[in-house]
Amino acid sequence: MWLAEVIVNYKIGILDPEAKAIQNALSSMGYEDVEQVVTGKYFQLTFGPKVNKETAENLTKESCDKLLSNPVIQDYSFQLKEVKE
Repeated sequence: MWLAEVIVNYKIGILDPEAKAIQNALSSMGYEDVEQVVTGKYFQLTFGPKVNKETAENLTKESCDKLLSNPVIQDYSFQLKEVKE
């Protein structure tokens, strides 16, 4: 079986209001040395035993392109891991 760990973030240059709010809060708490905060989403996709690595990779890409991310403003990365049943 394969497990895809997916991370979705805003593209560079796209305003991330949640990250800005977190950075401002950290600064007000005395953490002025934090120069940048980036927020994102984390997903795990688990594929059944009949799915091979190549198919898991293709299904992950399709899922990210069509549903998990907005390709206009977001980038994604993923890592496949083989898991034992």
